[in-house]
Amino acid sequence: MTLRTNPSAPPTPVDGDRWFRRYAVRAAPRRRLLVLPHAGGSASFYHAWGTSFDDATEVMVARYPGRHDRLAEPCVETMDELADQVTAALLPHLDVPLTLFGHSMGASLAHEVALRLERAHGVRPAALHVSSRKPPHRLAPRTLHTEDDDALIAEVRRLGGTEDALLDDPDLREIVLPAIRGDFTIVGTYGPRAATPVGCPVHAHIGEEDPSTSVADMGAWADIAPAGFDLQVLPGGHFYLTRQHATLTGAIARQLATTG
Repeated sequence: MTLRTNPSAPPTPVDGDRWFRRYAVRAAPRRRLLVLPHAGGSASFYHAWGTSFDDATEVMVARYPGRHDRLAEPCVETMDELADQVTAALLPHLDVPLTLFGHSMGASLAHEVALRLERAHGVRPAALHVSSRKPPHRLAPRTLHTEDDDALIAEVRRLGGTEDALLDDPDLREIVLPAIRGDFTIVGTYGPRAATPVGCPVHAHIGEEDPSTSVADMGAWADIAPAGFDLQVLPGGHFYLTRQHATLTGAIARQLATTG
């Protein structure tokens, strides 16, 4: 396997449907990696992932409604609706093995998409990677999405992962707040749910200083992983994946290399 290691080489997005930013590969892909962003996140946060894998792996990053080039579209506010829409958009891309990676809210979404692919379409993902999020049976309802803008911004700052300049500028904050509130509505109204297993191996990842999810919580994803489970604990907090990018994507790359 040859990894792309030149950080100065920009990833090359290719045109696709409105749901996914896709990155070019040199030949027909042998596998795909779908990245599902966190609450308030966008495809641009995962831009560097486009050049972090070998030339046989096509990387796709979900583009949720209500941000960037989908800014004019209303935000989705329930996990089931978002999972249904992402799954439907994935159907043309199931010709090669598919691995799912989701961070924070995206981890719950990845699990729900995996379940839908298996139950409704008879497609078992090659693997499910979940990051910085409790499994469905350990979640509890939250009401943060019903609080004022200052409370939302304070939580985003606490977790990190969003530039302070974006939150400090009143005009920019007005643009991003609807997506943040919509995503926190999804997070706050999802779970607890049954520990419904998936048919593929599950790989869990977490920063050891995460303020919202413990290592024990991530270990409980084993309850839905009869096909195999492992847990990677890395230095950092909720957004450990920024500083630990190479280590995290390296672990995912090793799993991807086993899928074809």
